Amino acid sequence: MVKDSLFSRGKQTHPSLAYRPILDLEQKDKDKTEYRNFESGSLIDRVYNTYKLMHTNQTLDFVKQKHSEWSGCGHAQMEVMEAVISLDQLVDESDPDVDFPNSYHAFQTAEGIRREHPHKDWFQLVGLIHDIGKIMALSGEPQWAVVGDTFPVGCRFENGIVFRDSTFVDNPDDKNPAYNSECGIYKPNCGLDNVLMSWGHDEYLYRVMKFNKCTIPEEGLYMIRFHSFYPWHSHGDYMHLCDDKDMSMIPWVREFNKFDLYTKTTELPDIKKLKPYYQSLIDKYCPGVLKW
Repeated sequence: MVKDSLFSRGKQTHPSLAYRPILDLEQKDKDKTEYRNFESGSLIDRVYNTYKLMHTNQTLDFVKQKHSEWSGCGHAQMEVMEAVISLDQLVDESDPDVDFPNSYHAFQTAEGIRREHPHKDWFQLVGLIHDIGKIMALSGEPQWAVVGDTFPVGCRFENGIVFRDSTFVDNPDDKNPAYNSECGIYKPNCGLDNVLMSWGHDEYLYRVMKFNKCTIPEEGLYMIRFHSFYPWHSHGDYMHLCDDKDMSMIPWVREFNKFDLYTKTTELPDIKKLKPYYQSLIDKYCPGVLKW
């Protein structure tokens, strides 16, 4: 069992950062075309190395093992806001756009959604909590098993996966004829509910929400579960595995994605000021102490 204190340490503010008011969505540090630059930049070596480890080690057997370890939600007990603030301790090593703690990104995303969707409080909450599955990294999971874009395992790794050409050479599933065909172990149009994704914070948080019977609508749960599935929602890969439900949900995932991506700015939100409002949403949809 992971001790609760492992995550509650996150209540301490990252010492190198001061709170500053968040900017409007239109006020960006850079143009939209500059986001998700996986070719150059000051963070590119860190990012590439994280994906190389991910694409080497995320096999079908590995994913099944992680489901066994984490899906039972027996590691810790804490409130949702504790999990959000614990991400003060985490800088996402797969992200080429930011180099500050993930807790700030949570509030940036939520506030962007609140401005454009003021009447969808569940959507705003999803913006706040979508990355808190990354608390796995605070318990010792390597970041390559927690962060970054996701993709199905048990079938061919498609070209829309970032660094596809150079990072799967040591993944045994890429050479296994049972797994490297278009559908692999799956049937056409089987539905993403029946597909095993590379293990990470998306699937983990989805499992936590379901285990604790949180009342976020299905659209929000899809955003949580598949927001990092860029090969699907941004590149059109893996459509042959989708059913009607998936196709009805992809517009919601894409709507979420623009806030997840384009609210990233070095102007950081005043978390102390924003916490009471978002605590009210937590109390409505996923109240009390959850099992993780």
